[in-house]
Amino acid sequence: MSMTRGVVSVLVQELLAQEVIYEGATGEAERGRKPTFLHIRTQNRLAVAVDVRFSKSYVMVCDFSGRQLALEIYDTIFDVSEFIKDLSGRIRRILKSQGFKASCEGIGVVVPGMVDQRTGRVLNAPTLGWRGVDIRDKLAAATGLPVQVENSGRACSLAQLWLERGEATGPNSFVYLSISDGVGVGLVTNGELVRGHDHIAGEFGHMPLNLDGPRCMCGSSGCWEAYISNLATLSRYFGWDLSKLSPNSLRDAEHSSFTVIDLVARARGGDAKAIAAIQATARFLGLGLATIINVINPDCIYMAGEITTAWDMIETTVRQAIAERALTESAGRTPVRITSTQEHPRLRGAAALIAAPTFAAPRVA
Repeated sequence: MSMTRGVVSVLVQELLAQEVIYEGATGEAERGRKPTFLHIRTQNRLAVAVDVRFSKSYVMVCDFSGRQLALEIYDTIFDVSEFIKDLSGRIRRILKSQGFKASCEGIGVVVPGMVDQRTGRVLNAPTLGWRGVDIRDKLAAATGLPVQVENSGRACSLAQLWLERGEATGPNSFVYLSISDGVGVGLVTNGELVRGHDHIAGEFGHMPLNLDGPRCMCGSSGCWEAYISNLATLSRYFGWDLSKLSPNSLRDAEHSSFTVIDLVARARGGDAKAIAAIQATARFLGLGLATIINVINPDCIYMAGEITTAWDMIETTVRQAIAERALTESAGRTPVRITSTQEHPRLRGAAALIAAPTFAAPRVA
């Protein structure tokens, strides 16, 4: 950072005084003064993370490292007023019951849609039917806590930047792909999260693969999302025609107890229809990834979602599709890294909305 030791010492003392960091054990040194290890204080700084999806909504209390302390899952409420009322009540109850209120520093909310992160306004979340919706200020007023709202894919990217464990020298430019009810994509270039002029950067889920393809929840036809989302994968297995299903039917399908995880289990058990369904998703997944690689040329791609639990079964198909459309051999070998679904990457992304600004310049977080 081109700073003298004296300047560093002053900055460290300020951070210690602000209780942002704390001193740990003393290290060893061959000569001179032994170093004192410094740690970011996370364990008693808490955030509420909220992940809103088409099927379910998730509320988690965690510390600033993303470690889960409490979790609640419930059916998503689509009416905005009822959503705010219900969510604020759940947050107050979970903080009170666990004694977390005093240590909670804010609420991070991620949604499957386009968000103006500066104002917290949901510009367009097709799967939820929200357009031009303000949930940040209303939720803040109802809970008495600061609230940040962000697109789910970008939030996952932020979590990868700030909360990922054991990857001290991670890639500087990457793409994060989250596949669930919909498809969220976050872009990081030169260590900075890309939002775009109109806050829609990374909406690769709605790039068209086929103009005559199945209807997407955004209202268009043939979007990548309509080929690789959980609903698309299940539709192949059950023979549903997405173009003919009403919004209520889609919600009923998403609320079904049978999930992509169950489908993967059937595929592992030798169910030919299940194998065909996930392999078709794998091919479309690879074709879309090739487009992202050709356009962005990232160092690597991170991927999360239920379909990735079958990665050992579908990786070859995905790789073949990428190689088929990638413009160079090197681009076709772009690393694809699977992140654990057990750690709720979207919730960790929501938590990062609260934690990251403490440590990052505003243009980064």
